[in-house]
Amino acid sequence: MTVGNLVVLDRPTYGISQTAHLLGLRPDRVRSWLDGYHRHGRTYPPVVRADPTGSEIVTWGEFIELGYLREYRRADVALQRIRPVIARLREGLGTPYPLAHHRPWVYDRELVLAAQEAEGLEPALAIVVRTGQEIMLSVVAEQFVKRIEFEGDTARRWYPAGRFSPVVVDPTYSFGMPTVAGVATENLYELVAAGETIADVANGYDLTEEQVRSACMYEETVRRLAA
Repeated sequence: MTVGNLVVLDRPTYGISQTAHLLGLRPDRVRSWLDGYHRHGRTYPPVVRADPTGSEIVTWGEFIELGYLREYRRADVALQRIRPVIARLREGLGTPYPLAHHRPWVYDRELVLAAQEAEGLEPALAIVVRTGQEIMLSVVAEQFVKRIEFEGDTARRWYPAGRFSPVVVDPTYSFGMPTVAGVATENLYELVAAGETIADVANGYDLTEEQVRSACMYEETVRRLAA
């Protein structure tokens, strides 16, 4: 799928700071997952990018993969351990953004399982698990996929608070900022934080009060997580 001449997953969408804000992460963590880092004389390679680029611009495909890694932020696991699995999937699926495609989550779970087993991935980082004769998504993977809307094989929209919430992120709409019924959640949050009532903000934008509450809840959550 393309938008103009750009493949959606290759679309330059955010800067590092924007990405960190949207995902509720620290900018230094986003940068380390994208480009790797050095610590105590040791070099740790990127988790998301095949090779470090130093680019401050995050593509939509990179953003989606960062969103998956974010699910582990509170777990005591080393995300460097998942890097070889992503690399195997990148090669096996022929895409630089394997976790932003529908195939590994639905059609190619055998490939994912084989990649995990080949790299000795610990259960805490598993993308899929075998249950009897079935290969199921892990709890983390299932939570992640439920927030993604795919068109064809491509992650097209992200629902950061889940499908029950009206907050949506679309890389081709409103500069990729989270919106509720086309209105930026940040704008709604700032009005309420400045002292306007939820009812007045809702009336001013022709939204329901529940839509405004959802926007504020999302913005409060990402601010708290990034703190």
